[in-house]
Amino acid sequence: MEAKLFHAIESVVNTMKFDNITSERKAILQPLIDFIQHKRHTKSEIRLNLICTHNSRRSHLSQVWAQTAATYYGIKNVFCYSGGTEATALFPVVVEILRQMGFQIQIIAEGNNPIYAIKYSDNEHPVIGFSKTYDNHFNPSGGFAAIMTCSQADGGCPFISGAEKRIPITFDDPKAFDHTPQQAEKYQERSLQIATEMFYVFSQIK
Repeated sequence: MEAKLFHAIESVVNTMKFDNITSERKAILQPLIDFIQHKRHTKSEIRLNLICTHNSRRSHLSQVWAQTAATYYGIKNVFCYSGGTEATALFPVVVEILRQMGFQIQIIAEGNNPIYAIKYSDNEHPVIGFSKTYDNHFNPSGGFAAIMTCSQADGGCPFISGAEKRIPITFDDPKAFDHTPQQAEKYQERSLQIATEMFYVFSQIK
Protein backbone atom coordinates (compact mmCIF):
# COMPACT_ATOMS: atom_id res chain seq x y z
CA MET A 1 0.00 0.00 0.00
CA GLU A 2 1.55 3.27 -1.12
CA ALA A 3 1.38 6.02 1.49
CA LYS A 4 0.04 9.44 0.62
CA LEU A 5 2.68 12.12 0.24
CA PHE A 6 1.88 15.81 0.08
CA HIS A 7 0.39 16.58 -3.32
CA ALA A 8 3.32 18.77 -4.44
CA ILE A 9 5.80 15.98 -3.63
CA GLU A 10 3.62 13.48 -5.50
CA SER A 11 3.87 15.81 -8.50
CA VAL A 12 7.68 15.65 -8.29
CA VAL A 13 7.54 11.85 -8.01
CA ASN A 14 5.43 11.72 -11.16
CA THR A 15 8.20 13.47 -13.11
CA MET A 16 10.86 10.92 -12.12
CA LYS A 17 12.22 8.75 -14.94
CA PHE A 18 14.09 5.67 -13.77
CA ASP A 19 15.11 5.06 -17.40
CA ASN A 20 17.38 8.10 -17.09
CA ILE A 21 19.48 6.34 -14.43
CA THR A 22 22.49 4.88 -16.25
CA SER A 23 23.42 1.22 -15.93
CA GLU A 24 26.62 2.36 -14.16
CA ARG A 25 24.58 4.21 -11.53
CA LYS A 26 22.19 1.29 -11.13
CA ALA A 27 25.21 -0.93 -10.41
CA ILE A 28 26.34 1.56 -7.74
CA LEU A 29 22.84 1.54 -6.19
CA GLN A 30 22.50 -2.27 -6.22
CA PRO A 31 24.36 -2.93 -2.92
CA LEU A 32 21.89 -0.62 -1.15
CA ILE A 33 18.96 -2.46 -2.75
CA ASP A 34 20.49 -5.77 -1.62
CA PHE A 35 20.98 -4.50 1.95
CA ILE A 36 17.38 -3.27 2.24
CA GLN A 37 15.99 -6.42 0.62
CA HIS A 38 17.94 -8.69 2.99
CA LYS A 39 16.70 -6.75 6.04
CA ARG A 40 13.13 -6.95 4.76
CA HIS A 41 13.41 -10.71 4.19
CA THR A 42 14.69 -11.23 7.72
CA LYS A 43 12.03 -8.85 9.13
CA SER A 44 14.78 -6.65 10.61
CA GLU A 45 14.77 -2.91 11.06
CA ILE A 46 16.38 -1.11 8.13
CA ARG A 47 18.73 1.63 9.32
CA LEU A 48 20.49 3.86 6.81
CA ASN A 49 23.01 6.49 7.89
CA LEU A 50 23.74 8.81 4.95
CA ILE A 51 27.13 10.39 5.43
CA CYS A 52 28.93 13.37 3.88
CA THR A 53 31.76 15.59 5.10
CA HIS A 54 29.74 18.48 6.60
CA ASN A 55 26.25 16.93 6.86
CA SER A 56 24.91 20.09 5.25
CA ARG A 57 23.74 19.26 1.71
CA ARG A 58 23.93 15.86 -0.02
CA SER A 59 23.56 13.70 3.08
CA HIS A 60 20.43 15.60 4.16
CA LEU A 61 18.88 15.45 0.69
CA SER A 62 19.61 11.71 0.65
CA GLN A 63 18.16 11.15 4.13
CA VAL A 64 14.96 13.08 3.40
CA TRP A 65 14.33 11.50 0.00
CA ALA A 66 15.18 7.97 1.18
CA GLN A 67 12.71 8.24 4.08
CA THR A 68 10.08 9.68 1.74
CA ALA A 69 10.63 6.89 -0.80
CA ALA A 70 10.37 4.17 1.85
CA THR A 71 7.03 5.59 2.96
CA TYR A 72 5.78 5.98 -0.61
CA TYR A 73 6.47 2.33 -1.42
CA GLY A 74 5.13 1.08 1.91
CA ILE A 75 8.47 -0.38 3.08
CA LYS A 76 8.08 -0.56 6.86
CA ASN A 77 10.69 -0.22 9.60
CA VAL A 78 12.99 2.06 7.59
CA PHE A 79 14.87 4.61 9.68
CA CYS A 80 17.02 7.11 7.78
CA TYR A 81 19.70 9.19 9.49
CA SER A 82 22.46 11.48 8.31
CA GLY A 83 25.80 12.64 9.63
CA GLY A 84 29.14 14.12 8.71
CA THR A 85 32.79 13.73 9.52
CA GLU A 86 32.25 17.15 11.13
CA ALA A 87 29.14 19.12 12.11
CA THR A 88 28.35 22.49 10.50
CA ALA A 89 24.72 23.43 9.70
CA LEU A 90 22.03 22.38 7.27
CA PHE A 91 22.59 24.74 4.32
CA PRO A 92 19.58 27.09 3.96
CA VAL A 93 19.37 26.59 0.17
CA VAL A 94 18.73 22.87 0.77
CA VAL A 95 15.82 23.81 3.04
CA GLU A 96 14.49 26.19 0.39
CA ILE A 97 14.76 23.61 -2.42
CA LEU A 98 12.95 20.98 -0.31
CA ARG A 99 10.20 23.53 0.41
CA GLN A 100 9.86 24.22 -3.31
CA MET A 101 9.55 20.49 -3.91
CA GLY A 102 6.60 20.27 -1.53
CA PHE A 103 8.02 19.49 1.92
CA GLN A 104 6.54 21.35 4.88
CA ILE A 105 9.42 22.56 7.01
CA GLN A 106 9.51 24.37 10.32
CA ILE A 107 12.43 25.43 12.46
CA ILE A 108 12.10 23.83 15.89
CA ALA A 109 15.32 25.30 17.32
CA GLU A 110 17.23 28.40 16.24
CA GLY A 111 20.97 29.02 16.49
CA ASN A 112 24.15 28.42 14.48
CA ASN A 113 22.98 24.87 13.71
CA PRO A 114 19.17 25.14 13.49
CA ILE A 115 16.99 22.05 13.90
CA TYR A 116 14.25 21.54 11.31
CA ALA A 117 11.18 19.31 11.22
CA ILE A 118 10.79 18.23 7.58
CA LYS A 119 7.35 16.75 6.80
CA TYR A 120 6.47 14.87 3.62
CA SER A 121 3.11 13.37 4.64
CA ASP A 122 0.27 14.27 7.01
CA ASN A 123 0.48 11.10 9.09
CA GLU A 124 4.21 10.32 9.17
CA HIS A 125 6.87 11.52 11.58
CA PRO A 126 8.88 14.40 10.15
CA VAL A 127 12.55 13.95 9.38
CA ILE A 128 14.54 15.90 11.97
CA GLY A 129 17.22 17.80 10.08
CA PHE A 130 20.32 19.32 11.64
CA SER A 131 24.05 18.93 11.13
CA LYS A 132 25.80 16.34 13.29
CA THR A 133 28.68 13.90 13.12
CA TYR A 134 27.79 10.42 11.90
CA ASP A 135 28.48 8.96 15.36
CA ASN A 136 26.31 11.54 17.19
CA HIS A 137 24.06 9.92 19.82
CA PHE A 138 21.05 10.96 17.67
CA ASN A 139 22.18 8.33 15.13
CA PRO A 140 22.28 4.52 15.52
CA SER A 141 25.39 3.00 17.06
CA GLY A 142 25.14 -0.34 15.24
CA GLY A 143 23.26 -2.46 12.72
CA PHE A 144 23.12 0.20 10.01
CA ALA A 145 24.38 0.69 6.47
CA ALA A 146 26.76 3.64 6.11
CA ILE A 147 25.95 5.28 2.78
CA MET A 148 28.85 7.51 1.76
CA THR A 149 27.31 10.33 -0.31
CA CYS A 150 30.56 12.19 -1.04
CA SER A 151 33.95 10.92 -2.13
CA GLN A 152 35.74 13.08 0.46
CA ALA A 153 33.95 11.36 3.35
CA ASP A 154 34.31 7.99 1.63
CA GLY A 155 38.07 8.41 1.20
CA GLY A 156 38.68 10.21 4.50
CA CYS A 157 36.67 7.81 6.66
CA PRO A 158 37.85 4.28 5.98
CA PHE A 159 36.15 2.93 9.13
CA ILE A 160 32.64 3.75 10.34
CA SER A 161 32.13 2.30 13.81
CA GLY A 162 28.98 0.18 14.12
CA ALA A 163 28.29 0.00 10.38
CA GLU A 164 27.12 -3.42 9.24
CA LYS A 165 27.80 -2.46 5.64
CA ARG A 166 29.48 0.47 3.95
CA ILE A 167 28.11 1.56 0.56
CA PRO A 168 29.60 4.42 -1.47
CA ILE A 169 26.90 6.25 -3.49
CA THR A 170 28.51 9.59 -4.21
CA PHE A 171 26.86 12.69 -5.68
CA ASP A 172 28.45 15.84 -7.12
CA ASP A 173 28.47 18.71 -4.64
CA PRO A 174 26.05 21.55 -5.50
CA LYS A 175 28.20 23.76 -3.21
CA ALA A 176 30.36 24.48 -6.28
CA PHE A 177 27.52 26.74 -7.46
CA ASP A 178 26.93 28.63 -4.21
CA HIS A 179 26.40 32.39 -4.77
CA THR A 180 26.29 31.99 -8.56
CA PRO A 181 23.37 32.57 -10.94
CA GLN A 182 23.04 28.76 -11.34
CA GLN A 183 22.73 28.09 -7.58
CA ALA A 184 18.98 27.37 -7.44
CA GLU A 185 19.01 25.36 -10.68
CA LYS A 186 21.95 23.17 -9.59
CA TYR A 187 20.51 22.47 -6.13
CA GLN A 188 17.19 21.57 -7.75
CA GLU A 189 19.00 19.29 -10.20
CA ARG A 190 20.95 17.53 -7.45
CA SER A 191 17.86 17.14 -5.27
CA LEU A 192 15.94 15.60 -8.16
CA GLN A 193 18.82 13.23 -9.00
CA ILE A 194 19.04 12.04 -5.39
CA ALA A 195 15.24 11.76 -5.18
CA THR A 196 15.03 9.71 -8.39
CA GLU A 197 17.80 7.33 -7.31
CA MET A 198 16.36 6.82 -3.82
CA PHE A 199 12.89 6.17 -5.27
CA TYR A 200 14.43 3.73 -7.76
CA VAL A 201 16.13 1.87 -4.87
CA PHE A 202 12.89 1.46 -2.91
CA SER A 203 10.89 0.63 -6.05
CA GLN A 204 13.06 -2.49 -6.41
CA ILE A 205 12.22 -3.89 -2.97
CA LYS A 206 9.86 -6.88 -2.99
